[in-house]
Amino acid sequence: MKNRIAGAIVVLALAIVASPGTASAGFYCGGASYRCCPAAACQQSCCYTTNRIERQTCQRTVYDTIQEPQQYTVSRTVYETAFDDVQETHHRLVSEVAYREQEYQVARQVYETADREERYTVMKPVNETLYRDQTYTTQKQVWDESTREVRRCVQRPVTETLEREVRQTVMRQQTEVINQERCYTVMRPVTTYRCVREDCGQWTVQRVHHQVFPCCPQLVPGPYGCPQVCMMPSPGFNTCRRVWCPNIVERQVPCTTYQAQIVRQSCPVTVCRMVPETVVTKVPYTVCRIVSEQVVEQIPVKTCRVVCETHVQKIPYQVCRMVAEECVRRVPHQVCKTVMETRTCRIPYTVCRKEPVTVTKRVARCVPREVQSTCTRMVSKCVPRVENYEVCRMVPHTVCPTSCNSCGSGGGCASGNCGVSQDGPVNMSPVPNPGEAIPMSTGPVSTSARRRHSI
Repeated sequence: MKNRIAGAIVVLALAIVASPGTASAGFYCGGASYRCCPAAACQQSCCYTTNRIERQTCQRTVYDTIQEPQQYTVSRTVYETAFDDVQETHHRLVSEVAYREQEYQVARQVYETADREERYTVMKPVNETLYRDQTYTTQKQVWDESTREVRRCVQRPVTETLEREVRQTVMRQQTEVINQERCYTVMRPVTTYRCVREDCGQWTVQRVHHQVFPCCPQLVPGPYGCPQVCMMPSPGFNTCRRVWCPNIVERQVPCTTYQAQIVRQSCPVTVCRMVPETVVTKVPYTVCRIVSEQVVEQIPVKTCRVVCETHVQKIPYQVCRMVAEECVRRVPHQVCKTVMETRTCRIPYTVCRKEPVTVTKRVARCVPREVQSTCTRMVSKCVPRVENYEVCRMVPHTVCPTSCNSCGSGGGCASGNCGVSQDGPVNMSPVPNPGEAIPMSTGPVSTSARRRHSI
């Protein structure tokens, strides 16, 4: 914005310097200042030049930079894992089972069965069947059939269905919530203190003197310089021992115990009680009444009479007598003897041999290959477009006043307009668009001015 204003001021100054005429109104672009108007400005032949704003719409080419996607092909190397089958020969131990024959002696017990004859006498019963005659009389029933008429009175039941009211008492379940007091025991902690005696003593070192012998012989100088033996007390030796020095200290030790305490609590309890209720129901019942009816029936009657007959029957009976008979039987018995036999058995044993084995294993190797991949990149591109812009320029316009009758004696203008004709409203200042600076010149607008104006 500051650059635009500065450019407009420079163009305005150049236009003022280049404009013809020496009138002081030229310093104000035709819109003269009448604060101190000279006396010559009020003459009849005073004309002046003003500038008029003309607006013109022009077009220009503007280049915009856009990003356009472009696809290109790139070759890249891809490594794949291929597997080759390689055969290797190994030797393995094969165990085979072979058999050898071996003879051995076996003692086998052979049982033989022999028979011997035994003779014995047997009393054998012999049954004989004999017959005897027996006479008996039988009575045979002979039936004679006849019909007779029977009249009887039959009571036939007639059933009717009626209803009666039955009143019965039903116990209906009714639920009610009451408060019941429950007691439970809670173990609450109670802390008491008891006096505990503790030995806080320490170990001290005490020297103890030990005397080995009460007296021991020693050579002592005697009279006349002769040594003599005297019994002298033994010096002994000292030892150190640790002695415990007790120090009884009393201290209070807290002891926490749990005491049982009964807690009463009122709990809501749902009570279910049975309430008697009378229910009236209609129960259908069947009434059976007997109706008398006379029935005539033809009843067949059988008459039995007995006829006697005489029969003769042969009755068999058996007579048993014993007959002696000699029998022979063979009793088998076994005889055991030992027989030596030679047997052959097959004993297996293991034989190891080497056997070649061909093993195929897969060996991995890396195989490169070219892969064509399509990538997309953004490429800058200039795109021309036509843009409209507006140019304002100043066009010179000559204005001549008709009369000047209101000039004062002091050489100035009393009213300030000096008799300028007011035929039409003349706007002495440019009217720019909001936020736009207008280059003001009397001539054509230069290219640099247009460029600064467009910026």
